[in-house]
Amino acid sequence: MSDLAGADPKSLAGRLWIYQAERFPLARTIPLLLAFSASSVTASAHLAGRPVPEFWAYATAFVVVLVFFWQMRVADEVKDADTDARWRPERPIPRGLVSLRLIVGLGIASSFVALAAAFAFDPWLVLLVLMVWAWLGLMTVEFFAPKLLHASPALYLATHMAIMPLIDVFLTGCEWLPAGHGLPTGLWTFLLMSLANGCVAEFSRKIWAPVNERPGVDTYTSAWGISAAVAALAGAWLLGFFALIAYGHVLAMTKWFVIAGAAASLPIAGSMITLLASPTPAAQKRLETLSGIWILLCYVLAATLPFVIRI
Repeated sequence: MSDLAGADPKSLAGRLWIYQAERFPLARTIPLLLAFSASSVTASAHLAGRPVPEFWAYATAFVVVLVFFWQMRVADEVKDADTDARWRPERPIPRGLVSLRLIVGLGIASSFVALAAAFAFDPWLVLLVLMVWAWLGLMTVEFFAPKLLHASPALYLATHMAIMPLIDVFLTGCEWLPAGHGLPTGLWTFLLMSLANGCVAEFSRKIWAPVNERPGVDTYTSAWGISAAVAALAGAWLLGFFALIAYGHVLAMTKWFVIAGAAASLPIAGSMITLLASPTPAAQKRLETLSGIWILLCYVLAATLPFVIRI
């Protein structure tokens, strides 16, 4: 509720502030994307054996990735418009707080911010931005096969989460592209970690306690059951852990990444066990929160642990 304090629902600014608090909470999103973008730029330098780049590489990466994630939220609003109107009328757009046209317009307008930031730092980055947008466009129209995708949650996940390594190609590109030496050796480990952690985030936000399930709302628990959904989350987490270790192996720091990664894994592993034992709304919320912490720790470790080990 504190995010909404002082927001005037009668003014456009107030309505947009309420919208972001409900659908794109900046207080949580900004720290996560700062960690994601900074880690990606730094990891590229680690893998290439180069010093970390200048401040503007990090600033560009953050500004553009914030636009990417905002536009993914806009794409979700477009895709879910009919479902929300029927089954989730309490959301901002169906209840009339803001219009879909306004949100789409802001999504399009943010494109100019991303293009300007990328071009100002290195014009070649624009090609990587366009690559991400091409995939995002296909996601928005659900690859012209919405019925097929909605009939297969696994296929839907695979096609949509593929955008994560594409985003990371751009983010790491803020380091390797200006350096002029191409993708660093071993970059696949970091891209795989981003793909796996994207799946962790997706699974954790759509694994619901039985009492929270709603008609017309797709979740992995309603499609597969709690045991299978949590098993899928565990698989994504383990894949991310493997990728983190592989990244450490490329840097000749395998032992340290195994130890640090194992310690970081304890909370998310415990939250999965707790949910299986007692699938309550509180356990559902804890799982989503601790999954986010796992993702954050992965990126923090990838960026900072090499510095600590070399001291």
